[in-house]
Amino acid sequence: MTLSAPLVELRDVTRSFPGPPEVQALKSATLSVRAGDYLSIVGPSGSGKSTMLNLLGLLDRPSVGEYRLAGVLTGDLSEDERAAVRARFIGFVFQSFHLLPRRSVLDNVLLPMLYSGVPRQERERRARDALMRVGLGHRIDFSPNALSGGERQRVAVARAVVSGPQLLLADEPTGNLDQRTSGEVMDLFEALNADGLTLVVITHDDGVARRAGRSIRIADGRLTEL
Repeated sequence: MTLSAPLVELRDVTRSFPGPPEVQALKSATLSVRAGDYLSIVGPSGSGKSTMLNLLGLLDRPSVGEYRLAGVLTGDLSEDERAAVRARFIGFVFQSFHLLPRRSVLDNVLLPMLYSGVPRQERERRARDALMRVGLGHRIDFSPNALSGGERQRVAVARAVVSGPQLLLADEPTGNLDQRTSGEVMDLFEALNADGLTLVVITHDDGVARRAGRSIRIADGRLTEL
């Protein structure tokens, strides 16, 4: 990887799903995201946002075109190699939090490090540090069910960043939150980006999208930079 290479690069990517009729959920998409960028991808339901997330997160493969991550052509990677890249390189935050209700906040944040190669003796320290970073150091032993929606999303953010990813993908991260709490979560994302984390937020909310340094609109599977 050269210093000038984008962190994320899509080149004429199309993702098709068989029919009949065949559906092109993403059409000839070209996108470049540099390390440290804060990008939003905004569009209505059915516009192709979920397809874009799945491709960027190595959960799916393009039907046509290339996806390079940190200069590496991801189409050449095996499924095991893609899983290893996801574990070490990419963090995910989802609308529905996806926390384990019967495990403590700390246990939820520890979980991804079981698969990311972090030495055992470092895991708890890093999990505690991540929870402090998101303002939840006082909730470490709580159950997720005892937390507010905003606190649960903060736990999800801590879990996403604890392994030290270079890219954070957030899928409708404010979709289950009220306006005030949404603002607090977006403030947290901006602080993480200011610390150097590359951030891509996928949203239907124009207000959330406008907070990003760059914004891409997706409609009928096509990308347009705003």
